[in-house]
Order: sequence, then C-alpha cells, then structure tokens
Amino acid sequence: MLEPNPVAALYFDYIQDAFERSVLFLDVLRQRGDDYLEQSGRKTPHVLNFEFKLLVDGRTLPKPVNYGLVEIVPPLGVVIDPQKRPFIVFDPRAGHGPGIGGMKHDSEIGVALRAGHPCYFVGFLPKPETGQTIEDVCRAEAQFVRVVAERHRDSDGKPVLIGNCQAGWQIMMMAAMAPDLPGPILIAGTPLSYWAGVRGQYPMRYLGGVLGGTWLTWLMGDLGNGIFDGAWLISNFESNNPSNTYWKKLYNVYANVDTEAKRFLDFEKWWGNPVLLNAEEIQFIVDELFVGNKLTSGKIVSGNGGRVDLRNVKSPIIVFCSFGDDITPPQQALNWILDLYNDVGEIIANGQTIIYSLHQSIGHLGIFVSGKVATKEHDEFTLNMNLVDVMPPGLYEMVLTEADKNVPRADLVEGKYIANVLPRTLDDIRALGHNDANDERRFETVARVSDINQSLYRNFVSPIVKSLATETSAEFLREIHPNRVAFRMFSDRNPFMAPVAMTAERIRANRRPVEASNPFLAFEKIASSWIVTNLEIFAKFRELMTESTFLGIYGSPLLQAAVGLGAKPADAGREKESDLVRGQPLSNLEADMDRGGFIEAGVRALLYVLRGKGADERQFNALEVLRKRASPNEPLSIQAMKDIVQRQATLLRSNETRAITTLSKLLPTDPDPRKKTLTAIYDVISAAGELDTDEATRFENMRHLFGMPEIERSESTRYAAASRA
Repeated sequence: MLEPNPVAALYFDYIQDAFERSVLFLDVLRQRGDDYLEQSGRKTPHVLNFEFKLLVDGRTLPKPVNYGLVEIVPPLGVVIDPQKRPFIVFDPRAGHGPGIGGMKHDSEIGVALRAGHPCYFVGFLPKPETGQTIEDVCRAEAQFVRVVAERHRDSDGKPVLIGNCQAGWQIMMMAAMAPDLPGPILIAGTPLSYWAGVRGQYPMRYLGGVLGGTWLTWLMGDLGNGIFDGAWLISNFESNNPSNTYWKKLYNVYANVDTEAKRFLDFEKWWGNPVLLNAEEIQFIVDELFVGNKLTSGKIVSGNGGRVDLRNVKSPIIVFCSFGDDITPPQQALNWILDLYNDVGEIIANGQTIIYSLHQSIGHLGIFVSGKVATKEHDEFTLNMNLVDVMPPGLYEMVLTEADKNVPRADLVEGKYIANVLPRTLDDIRALGHNDANDERRFETVARVSDINQSLYRNFVSPIVKSLATETSAEFLREIHPNRVAFRMFSDRNPFMAPVAMTAERIRANRRPVEASNPFLAFEKIASSWIVTNLEIFAKFRELMTESTFLGIYGSPLLQAAVGLGAKPADAGREKESDLVRGQPLSNLEADMDRGGFIEAGVRALLYVLRGKGADERQFNALEVLRKRASPNEPLSIQAMKDIVQRQATLLRSNETRAITTLSKLLPTDPDPRKKTLTAIYDVISAAGELDTDEATRFENMRHLFGMPEIERSESTRYAAASRA
C-alpha cells in the first residue's frame, strides 16, 4: 500500500484554499460592483457613519452650489458640552464622494464628538449646480460657518474648521476672504504651494508640464458638455502608485479574504463613486493652483476685485502633513510660508500663528482616514485646540510624545500623548527641501506654455468639440470610463456573476483555510512580493524619466526665451512688500504697559519666563487655573484670553525692559495676592517638569520684582490643587 505523500497533501490543501479564496474574492468584487450601482443611483450618496440633520442646503443660496451643511447627531452615550466650541469638518471634492471625514467612528468627527464638542459636516452632491464656481463654494462655506457660529454664540471660542486635502485650500481661501469668521483652522494633507518638492520624489508636480499644460482639462470639459468627470482625478491618483493600484490592494483582499472584505468594501464605496465638477471649477483649480501656483503669490482675484491673500487669515493655522504622502508632500503643504514671509519676524508682525505637525510615514488618505492617526494626532489636535488658539503669533511645530503615569504632572495630561508646541524658524521649513531658482524658472515656463497651448485649443479646437458634444455623448463617455467599467462588470448586472454569490455562501459555510506554515502559501507570497517589486521598479523608472524629461524640456534657455522669460531667474513667489505685512504697530503701546490686573500680570510674567520655549499642554492646562481664578463668577472666554496673551506678547516684544519693570504696578501692594500670583505662575511654568537654568533665572527676577520670598514647590502644588478644586 502506498504511503500518502505529504508534499502532495500540502499542495492539494493549498489548491483548495486558493480556489476558495478566488471565489470569495470574486464575490467581494461582486459586492463592490453592487455597492457602486447603489451609490451611483442615490441623490445624496455618502459614506458618513453618523446620523445627521440637514441645516443648510447650498442649492437654496443666492448663488446656488451643490454643497450642504449638516449637524452630526451624537451617537448613543456621547455627551456634548454646549459650552465647548463647535467643530466643522469639510470634505474634499477631489473626484470622490462625500463622507471620508466621518467614515469611521475613529475619525475627525468621532474624536471631536468624544471630546464633547458639537460637530458639523460640510458635504456635497454628485452633480454641480449650473454655473457654480470655486468662489461661489467659498462664499457658501462662509455662510455655513456663520450659521454654526450663530447657533453657538455662547460657546467658549469660534468654530474650528477642519479641511482635508482639496477642502483645506478651499477653506483657506474662504478664511482669507472672511477672516473674522473662523476659529482655528486645521488643514490635513492640503497642498498650498503647488510647485514645491524635492528632486527624485513626488512626480505628480511634473504632470502639468509633461502634458503640455491644462489644455487637456479644457478638452475633457468640452467632451463632457461643460461637465468634468471626477473619475479622471481618481485615475491620476491611481496611476501614481501602480503597485498598489494593480496588485497590492487587490492581493491583500485575496490573501486575507476572510478578514479584509468589509474594510475593503467600506473604502471602495467611497473611492469608487466619482462625482462631477463644472468645467469652470476644474479649470480654476488647474490654471490658478496646480499649474499657475497663484494662491500664495496673491494673483487670485475674487469677484469683487479683491486679492485672495492668505496673510489675511487671522485664525491660527494647523498644518498636518506626512513624509509618506506622495500626493501632498510636506514641501507642498508648508512652503507657502516661505512664499509669504521672509522671516518669522514678519509672521509675528502680521499677527499670524502657524503650527505644523509632521507624520513620518502615513500616506495621503491615511492622514484623514486612518484610525491610528485619528486616535493620536487628531485626538491631540482636538484636545489642545484652546492651546493652539491662545498661542502668540509665530511659527511652531507640534510634537507629540507618549505620556505615562511617571511623567511630571500627569494629572494635567488629557490624552495618551503630551503636545509640545515648539518655536521654529523658516530655516526649519527650508531644511525639508525646496526648489532652487532654476526649478522655479522651469515651473514658470510650464505656466506660460500652458497659457499658450490653452489659447490655441480654445480658439481653434474647442469650438469644434463643443459643436459635436451633446449630453448623450457626454453621459456615454462617463459610463465607459475604465474606473466605472471595472466596478460595474463584476456586479450582479453581469449574468456570469450569478453563480458566484451562491458558491461563495457554500464556501463560507465550510471554509478550510490553509495552514500559515504551508510552503506553497509561502511561494505565493514570494511571487506577490516579486510582482510588487517589479511594479515599483517600473514606477521608479517612470518617475526618473518624467523628471529628466521635465527638467530637460523646461530648463531649455531657448524655450524659456520663447515664452517671454527674461535672463534673470523668475520669481514665482509673491513680492513681499513691506506694506502688505499687516502687523500690529508697536507704537502707542505705552498706556497698556500699566493697564491690567491679575491675569494680565500673570500672562506677561509667564511669557517672560518661558521666552522662546513654546508651550507644553500641561502648562496650558495649569494656565486654565489662572483663567478661571481671574473671575470665578464669570470666567474669561478663550477669545478674551487670546487677546490678553497676544497683547502682552506684543508689549514684551516692543520693550521688554519697560514691560517687566511696570509689571508690579498691575498688582495690589498687599503681599498676599502677589504671593498667590507668583505661586500660580510657578505652578504653570513648572508643570512640564523642572525649570532649566534660563527659566529659573527669569523666575528669580520675577520673584524679586514681586518682593516675595522663595517659593517651595510643595507650596505651589498645594495651592494649585486647591485652586483647581
């Protein structure tokens, strides 16, 4: 009798598992196709995982738009504090449908709700209103913010705005046009400096040059009968990473079909349902932003004739970006600061607070989709939004460090991490990488070539295309787009998929997954790794060819001269005229030196002792004791506190010696309130740990100025605990 062959047994086990996974994988694709058909048939498709109530339909505004404002209904067990400032999450309209900011409970919306904040969401319909423009959308969003602010007039602070990707630059434009409306603004994965980058990486910035400018966008808008299909934007994203698009994403589902199906289907429901834009909207985006790079240079003009100037934004700006993001790398997210300002002194003089946070590895979508990011970075941003709001003007980086029970003053840490807001300079931004003058000249050449090609197309080709295009032909072209066909062909509309669902059910009922140690499964994973490696090699080679082609063509002195560039390097950035830096004048401040009381004196002393050190969330939470103690019956609002901090910082910058020598005049001569003030100051500055030498020296200066004996740490701690109680 023949002995059973163990190798054959392992092989047949693997073959059976591979067959079962293949059927289950096909069934996942079938479900994806059905989800696509269901979503595309809805009037308001979305992937929000929260109940909501419609508040404002943008189609009813004087300038109708396909956007709307909804109020998020808190899930069962979540308690909202009406005194806390509201959060508004703006979804990106970059080809995909709405809802990505709230697709999971661990999301931007979810963390804001769990922190007790009222939460709102701005989404959109799949079809644009006739004639709507990007400016119309920005003005509609301003109206949404007004509505939310009116609903929360008694909250402690203006609404926080969160803009993901494309929505980020949109709310930045809105805030520049209506600077008094919003509170802190968080932009996640948002490009603002569209030419920026470093050699050898981030090839999408070369796309406009390789295609000869934006004339193709006009062509697609004309073929769409005045409508641009967002599926083309999704195709651009997918072509940027062929190994993930054509293999890794799908193989991961096939290899782990028993556990990955739901996550895949949830994501594809959003990813695979493209929306439409007016041709004028997408043309503004590619002409004014992606190729023209006009946002930071102040060359975008609104309908009333005013320039859209990002230096008009009065709210604190948080920029969240990642080195793993190949769609919006840190340079595109941050180099607008270099375009606007010569140094940090100009940022301060303009009264602007900019805080950036860098993730080391997360990809573009993960910035606002990943649950791990939501429960770390977004959670900390939410918990420390008041700290962000009261920070004096300047440039900072928010660094998160893990907290444990052994850290100093753990009682002042709200989340799992400690947020440190550290001062930075423009050299820290430059160190991340930036274009040289020759690269800027190349991109300026692209912009001019684009204008020429676009003019040729619009004058000689566009009239012919428009005369041939109809709504029927436009809809046909949309339906045969490869992205839509790939989803639809596996749906139940395909008669060949009919047996798949039944077979998959039987397999699930008797599933026999192969052992993880099976060598044939290992061979499969090796083959998959080989495919991924080759696709990545192809992508890298393509990127190198794209970059070298771009640099060679647009670096040609002949081409640059032909499009009208002079011999001097082009300066694509804004002319940083001194009259455009709208900072508070440092004159006429003498009267404020002697004006104020307990809270003004405490804040001025704190800023003096912590000079140049930034802030720790523990210090801010200790400062809250000062804020509440200043007026127990009616605590200072965050806005009042912010005004005090900024004013005292201005006084110190204008004349530090005078500001310190007059400090004691703000307090009564009675030693008891002076001692309590000094004790509270010490409790704040020591909340992050022991004072360093410079801080200790400046605190000693304060102690002598207040005429107080030395303060023991134990006394400070007892006093602070009593104050909080």
